Amino acid sequence: MPDFKNDQYGTCTLTVERACPIELAMHVVGSKWKGIILYLLSHSPMYYNAMRREIPGITQRILTLQLRNLEVDGIIERKETNDNPKKVLYYLTALGEDFVPVLKSIKSWGNAYMSKQ
Repeated sequence: MPDFKNDQYGTCTLTVERACPIELAMHVVGSKWKGIILYLLSHSPMYYNAMRREIPGITQRILTLQLRNLEVDGIIERKETNDNPKKVLYYLTALGEDFVPVLKSIKSWGNAYMSKQ
């Protein structure tokens, strides 16, 4: 697990050694796009281009950054094919699979929240 002092969001005081578990979890999976990426991968592994088509509004740069961060944090893994051109398949690791029930709870809470608005 990386030290979170420098990431794409700038300087951060959070480190694995001194983290509140909730703060750490939100840092690892709490960006605008990571929840959507993990939700898609919770159903099945996906190729990069298929994932990009499923997430309207995400740029290639941001998707790549988010996937790299999730990979560094051990939530997802990638596998390159031997095709020409090469394709990259992304899938959840065991740690990522452990997050799926949390993701489903967040989705359920989100649905309940939307119904009260």
